[in-house]
Parts: sequence; C-alpha cells; structure tokens
Amino acid sequence: MMSFYRENARWLFGGFLLTFFSGFGQTFYISIWSSEIRADFGLSHGDFGLIYMIATLASASVLPMVGRLVDVTSVATTSAIVIVMLATAAVTMNLAQSLPMLCLAIFLLRLFGQGMMTHTSITAMGRWYVDNRGKAVSTATIGHQFSEGMGPTIFVAIAVSFGWRESWLIAALVLLLIALPLIYGLMRVERIPRSKAGNDTSSETGKQWTRSEMLMDPLFWLTGVGLFSPAFIGTSIFFHQDYLIEVNNWPPELYYRSFAVMATMTIIVSLSTGYAVDRWSAARLLPIFMVPLALACFVLGTFSAPATIVVFMVLLGFSYGITSTLFGAMWPEVYGTRHLGSLRSITVSMMVFMSAAGPGVTGWLIDRGIPFSNQLLFISGFCLFAFVLMFFASRGYVSRHTAQSAL
Repeated sequence: MMSFYRENARWLFGGFLLTFFSGFGQTFYISIWSSEIRADFGLSHGDFGLIYMIATLASASVLPMVGRLVDVTSVATTSAIVIVMLATAAVTMNLAQSLPMLCLAIFLLRLFGQGMMTHTSITAMGRWYVDNRGKAVSTATIGHQFSEGMGPTIFVAIAVSFGWRESWLIAALVLLLIALPLIYGLMRVERIPRSKAGNDTSSETGKQWTRSEMLMDPLFWLTGVGLFSPAFIGTSIFFHQDYLIEVNNWPPELYYRSFAVMATMTIIVSLSTGYAVDRWSAARLLPIFMVPLALACFVLGTFSAPATIVVFMVLLGFSYGITSTLFGAMWPEVYGTRHLGSLRSITVSMMVFMSAAGPGVTGWLIDRGIPFSNQLLFISGFCLFAFVLMFFASRGYVSRHTAQSAL
C-alpha cells in the first residue's frame, strides 16, 4: 500500500492540491464574510441568499460546457487555466463595489473554485486509476477537508489584520504564486491507467456511456436524489453559519474551531471509504452516507447547547467522508471513463445547482419566519427517504454489473 502512494505521489498530491485550493470558491470560505458583505451592500439574509443562488445557478449552467475542457486538453493545462480564472475571481471580489460586480465575483468563484477545480481533480483520479480508484479519489478529496479545517482560522486572522476585501487579494496571490506553479509542475506528466493485469486500456472495459445515455438512465436520477442532496444541505448550513451562531448564542471561536473536528473525521472516513470502494465497489456502499447526514441535521435542528456544534461536526464529517469518495469513484465505475469529463461536468453542475438552491430557498424561508431549525428537521426526514431510494439504486447498479459480466 505504501508503494502505491510512493509511486503515485506526484499525481495524488496534485489532485489533493486542486481540491485544497478550491476552498476559495467554496461556501464555507465565502460565507466567512457574509456579515461584512451584507453590511457593505445593505442586504438581508434572504437578499444575499438570492444573489448567491442566482450566481451559483449561472455557474452550474455554464459548467457542462467548460467541464469538457479536461476531455480535450491535458490535466496540467486545464489546471493552469482554472487557477488563473479563480485568481481573477478573487480579485473581482476585492474590487466589487456594486451588486452586478458582486454577482460576477460569486459566479466566477463558484464556477472555477467549487466547480472546475474539484472537477479537474476528481476527473483525473477517476481516469488515471483503475484498481486503486477509491484510494486515489479519497486521497484527492481530503484536500477539501484540509481547506475547511485550516482556511477559516487563517483567513479570519488575515481579515482582522488587513480587512475582508484585502483577504481576497491575498487569496489571488496565493493562487498565482503558490498553487499555479506547484500544481502545473506535478500534473504536467500524464499518468497511464494500469490494472492488476497490466493492461493500459483496462480503464475502458465494459460499456462506455455517453452523456445522453447517462441522462436517460433511471438509476442515475434515482441515485441523484441522495448523492446531490449533501450539496444543498451542507451549503445551506454553512451559508447561514452567522445566523446559527446568533440564534443559538454560540461562541464564534468555538464554532470556527469545530471545522477542524469535521475535517479530521472526514479525512479518516474518506480514506477508509477509499479502501472499502476498492474492495466492495462504490455501488454497494452507495446508500450508507445518508444515515449520519440525517442524524446531523436532526441534532442541529433539535439542540442548541454549545456541545451540539461538536456532535454535529462529527456526524457531518462522517457523512462527508463517505460522500466525497463515492462521488468521485461512482461515475467511472458505473458509466466508464472514455467520456468521463463530459459525464462529470453534468454531475458537478447538478451538485453546484443544489448548492445554489440551498441558500436561496432556506434564506427565503428564514425571512418569512420559518426557523432554520424547523427546516433542518424536515431535511433530516428527507435524508431517510433518500436512503430508501438509493438502496434500490445500489441494487440496480450491482445487478446490471453482474449481468454485463456474465456476457
């Protein structure tokens, strides 16, 4: 096992860094400045949620077209383009003085941060690895958790020293001076997929689904009910973190430090899930992450003591750890790798769409007097319903694979 990590260190570390630096376009980072943004632009929770939703929906609509880039050019070139554009987005946020500029900044942050940085990383891992795909994907995805664990503390400290706008300018410099040369240097050598049999083309065994074929598959939509819901749920919670801190009277420093708890749990579970995927397949493990997600929402919606933060972060980290690996390993396993960039651009676009809908819908409900705690209890029930649907989807994928193998 150590030989696998040693021999593939450059590609695994490159994938890790792509997801790590995607944090600048993730909700947990943008929402750190939620209070300052709302104060500067005179926005309510619902107003900012609506703007965030519109900008993110626009990025989701563009992603399927931009996402094909990784199918037609190298991972290194794609990474360089995406990093430069994400740095441009950070500068735009620094300069934004009007609502149109704010919308543009969020659009670019979501498209090239949450969308393309993650898409490029996980597409590369899914395409380059066969027998060890689960380990590769889980290693790359923990970059998100390191970013979530380190980012809030570091950049809140920077904002206190320099101001929230200046923190975005610092983010752009970090992307251009550190992320760009490091990731390009690691990814400029393409990896050839290999299986235990040593067949370099083994990653394209079985049916290679096209985008239209995948969208016609009922199992895809059955799976999506659950697999895309964490984006809606997690984004909603982190977008309204200032609201939760205020309503529950939590110490802000305790809340921000608890990100490290979630990140640690996610890393442990993600790496463990990687081993499990390689042993039993992603399809067989598909439904299980919905249970801890349901419990996390129930705890956050029911209790308000400070200890609630820690319990919630542990449960959410457990769910996220499974999801982050499954989301990357699932699609190449069941739909093939030949058109993986095109396929994943659709799935990532849907994930971004759900993350856009979350703040808009929940913020609108908060403005109309429906407490977020009540919304979380409803979401908890939905998670259990999705668990049932994904159980049947899992059975369907396994049965189809068994039938294809028998041919």
